[in-house]
Amino acid sequence: MKDLVILISGNGSNLQCVIDSIKEGLLDYNISLVISNRKNAYGLERAKKADIPTLYLPFRRKEEKREAYDERLAIEIEKCKPSYIFCLGFLHVLTESFVKKFESKLINLHPALPCTFVGLDCIEKQYNAMINGEITECGVMCHYVDGGVDTGKVIATKRIDVDKSQTLECFEKYIHKAEHELVVEVLKSLE
Repeated sequence: MKDLVILISGNGSNLQCVIDSIKEGLLDYNISLVISNRKNAYGLERAKKADIPTLYLPFRRKEEKREAYDERLAIEIEKCKPSYIFCLGFLHVLTESFVKKFESKLINLHPALPCTFVGLDCIEKQYNAMINGEITECGVMCHYVDGGVDTGKVIATKRIDVDKSQTLECFEKYIHKAEHELVVEVLKSLE
């Protein structure tokens, strides 16, 4: 059994998918810790309901630099000695020193295909590009984290069917479904 530390900032639906897959015996992992940089992230509640240790670790922008935050984050992660650290909706750009410390263990789920959209709001960016005929393929990817934003070596992708008649809300549901499936597939491949 391998240990995971999962980093989140929000709702935690991908975290819930991992929790459920472990409970169902589909994945042979233990989630050692869930860390959030946002106090009200519902993913913390999801973890608590599953008896998984949680940590709220805020980035105090006015009081510290990213390097100092990432150092605090690394200390907490190292206590768990995880096989992998999975960023599932973690809204924080990690410093190069942090990335190097966890090289080949640090994975991000991103709601866009490689070399398309990076950073925030990628579901909406993909949707608008699809509606405007700028792209013909949509999907999600998992990649190793490197020093850039959503630029690391791709582990796997999952494409979704494109339908210009979809609403943004419907498109989001397809993206989230693809994310859930891809996270499980990638974790299985790493077992």
